Amino acid sequence: MIETPFDRHRAVVLPEWIDYNGHMNVAYYLLAFDRATDDFFGYLGLDNAHREARGGSTFAGEIHLTYQREVTEGTPLRITSRLLGFDDKRIRFFNAMFHAEEGFLAATMESLSLYVDLQRRRVAVMPAQIRERLAAVLAAHDGLALPLEAGRVIAKPALPTL
Repeated sequence: MIETPFDRHRAVVLPEWIDYNGHMNVAYYLLAFDRATDDFFGYLGLDNAHREARGGSTFAGEIHLTYQREVTEGTPLRITSRLLGFDDKRIRFFNAMFHAEEGFLAATMESLSLYVDLQRRRVAVMPAQIRERLAAVLAAHDGLALPLEAGRVIAKPALPTL
């Protein structure tokens, strides 16, 4: 059975993640999301065993974070992951960070990862087995509502007229 969404990553905001404003520093949101992504990619078959056996891995190509509500030291976190799409060389996915007890959405991360041949250090076609797993997960995740934050861009502000 495929989890919709993938919902296994848990963390706690550590003291060293807190900045001078008394909340989690922006860099640590990315760290927390990166650790959740490792869990999700392992679920997809893109784990250490795959890297060792196939010599392939994923590299981040683009990331878009949104901050919804602040979290502070000791806050328990729950991060969910879902597949938004893929092709032979790319994986588009979405992570959502929630307060694990109160349930509010704290932040989101939409990301595009590239499959890379580690010997050549070049983008490569993912093995068929991985693409088949991605297709199965995507079929399950397609039934989920598209997150409001997915596909957002930072708009160029209009310049004032003189």
